[in-house]
Parts: sequence; structure tokens; C-alpha cells
Amino acid sequence: MSAPVQPRPIPGARLLFSLDPAVSYLNHGSFGALPISVQRVQQRLRDEMEANPLRFYGSGLMDRIVHTRRHLAGFLGADPDGSALVPNTTAAVSLVLQSVPLGSADEVLSTDHSYGAVTMAVRRQCRRTGASARTVAVPLGASAAETVARVRAALRPGRTRLLVVDQLASATATLFPVREIVAAAREQRIPVLVDAAHVPGMLPVDVAAIGADFWVGNLHKWGWAPRGTALLHVAEPWRRRIDPLVVSWEQERGFPLSVEFQGTVDYTPWLAAPAGVFAMRTLGLDEVRAHNEALAAYGQRVVGAALGLAPRDLPHPGGPGVAMRVVPLPAGLATTPPEANDLRLHIADKLAAEVQVSAWGGGGMLRLSGQVYNRPEEYDHLAERLPALLAAYHR
Repeated sequence: MSAPVQPRPIPGARLLFSLDPAVSYLNHGSFGALPISVQRVQQRLRDEMEANPLRFYGSGLMDRIVHTRRHLAGFLGADPDGSALVPNTTAAVSLVLQSVPLGSADEVLSTDHSYGAVTMAVRRQCRRTGASARTVAVPLGASAAETVARVRAALRPGRTRLLVVDQLASATATLFPVREIVAAAREQRIPVLVDAAHVPGMLPVDVAAIGADFWVGNLHKWGWAPRGTALLHVAEPWRRRIDPLVVSWEQERGFPLSVEFQGTVDYTPWLAAPAGVFAMRTLGLDEVRAHNEALAAYGQRVVGAALGLAPRDLPHPGGPGVAMRVVPLPAGLATTPPEANDLRLHIADKLAAEVQVSAWGGGGMLRLSGQVYNRPEEYDHLAERLPALLAAYHR
């Protein structure tokens, strides 16, 4: 088995972030990490807000939000007039679920790769309305054609009122062929919500070309925006049906302003978000994406080899550009979400390495991210020490 090739670092990129140098931060996918330049932009906005709160909130704020939304929507290939800034993907999912009529004869369909909080939101709305929540299994490593076929076969025209599908799944780092899935659902007149939480910044995307009824992605993960920044895009037929979870002063103006204005929340993350896109473009979007994909693949290979896994045993995301990879853990580890979280904390405490651990398909998955501040030797160090830690932890 040939040794994995170490990706070349982007010169000076590590210095752009304020992460603790004593910790290997290999989990950019969970909460992102904010460049120092973006931190400073947000702090200036906070200073402006505190210098005169009434002026900040009461004079031109909505114009600034609209300008920011147009900038971010353009970056993602979304219609700015059909998009709204929201705090995160899970908030947008709840907003969509309450806007789609459901009754006792209806169902919401999702895959078994769905994010845990999204699954809980679907189940809650189904309990409230009497509808059913149903899951279609997609095997890890399934081809795009098999994935589309499985989802298409699971659709029930006249009963399935909403399909929820990941563009890039959190637990398994699987890239779904969402454009083809949306087309298959459209043939049966079933609306689709695409959970693209990890897509903005990591992958090139043309939201309009995907054609989903609802698409939402976080910019505070891979888009280097402050936390609490996401974009929800809604297809034109649904826009008048979108009601905010909280009614505030822009309610009568309708979507998207009715969703975006929520009184005295902190809008500085949104207003600072374009600085994150600028920082990425300064380094070069293509260079950042290629580096991160190669680094995640390197990390998966060396950690997987340390755990006795051959390259053929390591799940591939199913498409180019994915900067997260998963390594299956030994049997019996992290089989439930609480167990997965406990193991994650144990790795962080004992190895000074932040990773993500998820329970999926009856087993545990260790997820590694690649970002410009990471170095190959961080994955090497984890690979050297992880087997002994897992062996002792398992006993």
C-alpha cells in the first residue's frame, strides 16, 4: 500500500486564525473557525452598535441586511429576492416544516443520513400535525444512480408532502446527487428541502440550478462567516406561504424581510459575513478547496491505516471537493449519540485533538475535516496515538 501524499500547505494561512496552537483542530465542520480579519470586522460592527444602538437598529439596518443578502446569494448562485438570512440550517428547517401543510394522511420522507436535529424537527412537526415521518436507507458508498433510485422508489405521490435530503451529510460526509433527486421528486410533484449545511464555501454551488423548493446552507462553517449566518432559498411558488417563527415589525412586507427582521437580535454576524467570502477569495477559492479536499483525504488515509483499514474500506464521499472524510471505528464503539459524544470528549482530553464522532448505522464514525490552518502532521500525530487510546477505551 503506497504512502498517502502530503498536501502542500498554503503559506501563512495558519496565521489567519486565532486557534489554540496546542490543539489539533480537525473538526472545522461542526462550528467553523473565524479568521482574525473577520473577527475584527464583526467587532467594529459591534462597536458601532453599542456606540448608538438606536441609530444602528433604527436607521438603515434593513437596507444593510438586504445588501448583505444580495452579496451572499450571488456567491451561492441563489436568487436574492427569494432568499433570506437565517441563524442556521436547523432554524430554516423548522421554518419550512411549519410552512408546508401536513395532515394525518401525509408523510415527510428523509434519508438515514439526515442530521439529528433535522430528524427531531421533522418528528416534532409530524407529531403536531398527525403526519408520519419515514426514512429511506441509503447504504454508505452507494453510487449516485443507486441513491436516486432508492429515493425515487421511496416516494409516495399523494402522501409524501415533503422530501428532506442532505446535499452533504454531516455524519457520513456523503455527497448526495441533489439535482437528480430534486428532478425525480418534481416528476411526482413532491417538494424537496435540501439541507446544505456544509456546502457554502466548501463546494462550488449554483442553488438556482439545483431547482429545489427549499435550499439552506450555513456560511459560518466553511464560508468563514461569524456563527449564526445561513441562507435559506425558497422557490417562487412557496414564498408567500413562508411565515416566520416569530412575528416582528417587518411581518406585513412578507418573505424575506419578515423572516430576517427579528427585533433586537445581533445582526453583526450577517453584516460581517461578506468579509469571510473576501478572505477566502484573497487566498484563492480554488486553491483553498483543493487544499482542504486533499488534506481531508490524507487524514482519512493515515488514520484509517492506523486502525487497520485499507483504502477500499474507507468511505468515499461520492464527489470532488469534499473536505470532510469519515473513518469507521472498531465495532462496539460510539454506537449511540451519547457514547459518540463521550468518545469525542475523551479524544479531545487525552490527545488534544478535536474531531467529530457520530453514531450511524449501528456503529461509530470518526469524522475529520481539512482546513487551511491544518497541517499533515496533525493527522499523523492523531494516527500514532488513537489506536492505543481506542483499545484502552474499549476495555
